[in-house]
Amino acid sequence: MNTMSQDNNNIQTRKPNPIDVHVGGRIRLRRMMSGLSQERLGEQMGLTFQQIQKYEKGANRVGASRLFQLAQVLKVPVSYFFDDLESDHDNLQPAGFAEPNSQDFVLEFLNSREGLELNRAFVKIQNPQVRRRILDLIKSLSEDSPSP
Repeated sequence: MNTMSQDNNNIQTRKPNPIDVHVGGRIRLRRMMSGLSQERLGEQMGLTFQQIQKYEKGANRVGASRLFQLAQVLKVPVSYFFDDLESDHDNLQPAGFAEPNSQDFVLEFLNSREGLELNRAFVKIQNPQVRRRILDLIKSLSEDSPSP
C-alpha cells in the first residue's frame, strides 16, 4: 500500500478528538436550549446546516474565530463550550466503586430531544404536588422497564 492510500485510509477511520466532541455537544445543547434549528443557526453564522451538524458531532474542529462567533450568536461566554471538560489531572483519582459523574447523565439527558422537551415542560408546571406525582410516575415506569 502506498503512503497516499494509507493517509486516506487513516483519515477515513480517524475518530473525532474527544475535546471536539465535547465542544460540539455543548454547541448542540445550547442551540437546542435556545430553540434554534441547525439550519437557523447556520443562517445566523453564514454556514450550512451540514457544517453546524459536523461541528456538533465533533467531526469538524471549530476554529477560535468561529467559536467566538458561536458564543455571540448563542449568547454565552466562550468558556461555556469547555464547561465540564475533564482535564488530564481530573483522571488521576482511581474509579473504584465511585459512581460515574452525575453531570454526564445530565448532559446526556439534556442533549436528547426528549430530555430537553421534558425539561422545558416540567419547569412550566407550577404546582409542586403535580411535579411530585409526575416524578413518581416516571420512577414507577423506569422500575417496570426490563434491565438490558
